[in-house]
Amino acid sequence: MFSIQSKWRYLIMFLGIQLVVMALLSREGYQKRVTYFIRIFRKPDGGALSGRNHTTPTISGGDVYANLSHLPKAHGHRDDMPYCPKTSPLIGGPIHVSFPSRLSLAEVERKNPLVVRGGRYRPPDCVARHRTAIIIPHRHREHHLKFLLYYLHPFLQRQQLTYGIYVIHQAGNYTFNRAKLMNAGFREAMKEEDWDCLFFHDVDLIPEDDRNTYVCDSNPKHAAIAMDKFGYKLPYKMYFGGVSALTPLHYLKMNGFPNNYWGWGGEDDDIGVRVSLAGMYITRPSLKVGRYKMIKHKLDKGNDVNPKRFNMLAKTRQTWRTDGMNTVEYEVISREYLPLYTNITVNIGTEAGLHPPPRTPAPAPKAEAKDVAEKLKEK
Repeated sequence: MFSIQSKWRYLIMFLGIQLVVMALLSREGYQKRVTYFIRIFRKPDGGALSGRNHTTPTISGGDVYANLSHLPKAHGHRDDMPYCPKTSPLIGGPIHVSFPSRLSLAEVERKNPLVVRGGRYRPPDCVARHRTAIIIPHRHREHHLKFLLYYLHPFLQRQQLTYGIYVIHQAGNYTFNRAKLMNAGFREAMKEEDWDCLFFHDVDLIPEDDRNTYVCDSNPKHAAIAMDKFGYKLPYKMYFGGVSALTPLHYLKMNGFPNNYWGWGGEDDDIGVRVSLAGMYITRPSLKVGRYKMIKHKLDKGNDVNPKRFNMLAKTRQTWRTDGMNTVEYEVISREYLPLYTNITVNIGTEAGLHPPPRTPAPAPKAEAKDVAEKLKEK
């Protein structure tokens, strides 16, 4: 009998020790759970999100700036800073997009205090898992650029990316060449930073869902699968226009983009064919997620429809290896690190070849008094 009681006593003591150990180990977790519930019942401005304790703030009304007020007001990078979660807790899904008439770049700058000069950003409370460059081919679209920056900066911040925005501006008034500008943008962006993903982004397309993450896939990605312009449907299978993403390796495999599409149309389809010829395929988000709203506008001057586009497309199989990143020629005229983006102005020439941009002619030298006197004698 005594032996049985001893066994029970030892068993109870053993279980008691286990309970004490479990209580000590769970103390930190318990405190975190208490903190979590306290934050739920706090007012929205009660405190910032911790870099170590990623709780999901409430998303309200499709406002792209929701959640960002919870972030620390300054970068606090430390050696022991954790990696950002694989899925950002700041992502909220559908975004309401409108175009307020009085929006200014100063207002966009005020609403994005963590963006540093040159349009660079990194999460203030964790180490980003992805580094993305945004390349925007541009000319005479300052009004559209303002709206894109208004939505794109918070859109990318909610995805907890390290990113930079590059506007590649075509100098002069020659015919526009979107694909050649993107080639120049790729080269100039990679000179500055070892980006692991590059998004090539039309200036007039606004993303409508931040679950459409601006990170690269294992194959080239077409992000703008559902534009309002096309009834939120993919217009045709090989369409690769609007917004697309490549890793540097993808870009090298397909020899970049064609340089010879002057004017509107054709280059997107050429790029889509290049993806296939390089042994890759196009990935896309779902129609529900890859939604974009287009800023309405008329066809730009200097960007008339390219009448040669169909004949050029028919020859892509023969030309893609000899027309692309390995043959692009351009001149960098200026590089400006502005508060919301890096502006790189380039001369890409014309269809006839690379020429310097037009300059104001120098004034004629003044005639000396001796020359004037001789001309008067002749009269």
